[in-house]
Amino acid sequence: MQSAYVRDLRGVIEREEAQIAVLISMEAPTKPMLKEAAEAGFYKPPGLEDRYPRIQILTIEELLAGKRVEYPRMLEVTFKKAPKARLAAEKKTPLPFDSVEDDAGPF
Repeated sequence: MQSAYVRDLRGVIEREEAQIAVLISMEAPTKPMLKEAAEAGFYKPPGLEDRYPRIQILTIEELLAGKRVEYPRMLEVTFKKAPKARLAAEKKTPLPFDSVEDDAGPF
């Protein structure tokens, strides 16, 4: 694997204003890759003392062994939540044959 992948990822997190990014690799990272990732620095969440590497490189083997991405797990939220949809029952439209006036039905 090349350190160019890490440089590209660094460019993406800077462009997108992301705090943390993860590169998942089949092979162990090389020294130049680790150096490039370290140069991206750390993310320190407001109000917390913990620091997290901005670029993390994890191998498939590490993930299968249970290693996790390091990030603040205060809220466990990574994406904006979509607004809740209103229930269809709230917008119930009466059907034409659903009338109380017409009690003389066929049965």
